[in-house]
Amino acid sequence: MRTKAMGLAVLTAVGLAGCVSTAPKVGDDSAKTTVTGAAGGATAQNASSQIERCERPFGTVALVENQESPWFMTLREYKLGSTIPVLRLLVQQSNCFIVVERGRAMNNMNMERQLQQSGELRQGSNFGKGQMVAADYSITPEIIFDQKGTQNIGAAIGGWAGLIVGGIRKNEASTVLLLTDNRSGVQVSAAEGSSSNTDFSLGGFVVGGGLGAGLGGYSNTPQGKVIVAAFVNAYNQMIQALRNYTAQSMGDRGLGTGGRLQVDGAAPAQPTPAQTAAPQPTTAATGMTLLDAQRKLAQLGYDVGVPDGKMGTRTRNALRAFQAKRNLPQTGQLDAATQAELAK
Repeated sequence: MRTKAMGLAVLTAVGLAGCVSTAPKVGDDSAKTTVTGAAGGATAQNASSQIERCERPFGTVALVENQESPWFMTLREYKLGSTIPVLRLLVQQSNCFIVVERGRAMNNMNMERQLQQSGELRQGSNFGKGQMVAADYSITPEIIFDQKGTQNIGAAIGGWAGLIVGGIRKNEASTVLLLTDNRSGVQVSAAEGSSSNTDFSLGGFVVGGGLGAGLGGYSNTPQGKVIVAAFVNAYNQMIQALRNYTAQSMGDRGLGTGGRLQVDGAAPAQPTPAQTAAPQPTTAATGMTLLDAQRKLAQLGYDVGVPDGKMGTRTRNALRAFQAKRNLPQTGQLDAATQAELAK
């Protein structure tokens, strides 16, 4: 009789535990994801040490989310919203890109400009044209869900409490981030990230990640924290790759002017004026000809072949290598910035 009473007491305690409520905590660590804290300009506050940081941004970026894709529908099933806010925080905390608005806040930006044009705003509001910043790049997120687990694993806690049935479920998520150059449409980088956690459920309890952690909304949808961690993993790998970035090149031809995988019966590509043009004339800036540039590159140890004043594959590759070393845009052309560096 006494054993039954103790068992009933344990079960009663377990049942009542789900009804206990505590006061909200500001900054509760158990509610945090891998992306925490805040960002203001180039400054990050309470950011995770797991996030890659850059001293100087690569450029401006807009984040674009396809809310019609199947993975976004799965997000809704788990009561999770858009990935854009957490990604914007992640990107700004890293200082590797400067985020520009291309989402819903654009409506407010346009509204202010309409009010300015209608004369409703005060003088000096300064909402004239030519102030918006262009997005050099776009980042597009993708999510791949996976859920594996074993159910109905009994968890004996002794006595009558052994009637409580537990389950173990492993949640995994893979993410992909795509970086596109907005001016050319060329994909600059792609990175995959992954993360996983294990949920231990004991009757009405769910513990995600670690024992006692993750109570609240993310306790019932642990995929949320797993997704954020997977995005951090993908973003970190992207930044690491971009630090060693070298532009893809067709070598002897410009991008989009015809590939090397020819199709039977296709008409041959017509030479462009740039391909048939005479050697570049001197410029008022430096007075440097292509022949001068070839000789200077050869003196610096770059392979241009025999200097002849003509733009060939070796000269173009030598220019790209020189531009990369001097942190210039790798155009493979003798532009003004390259001439200025060669003239030093």
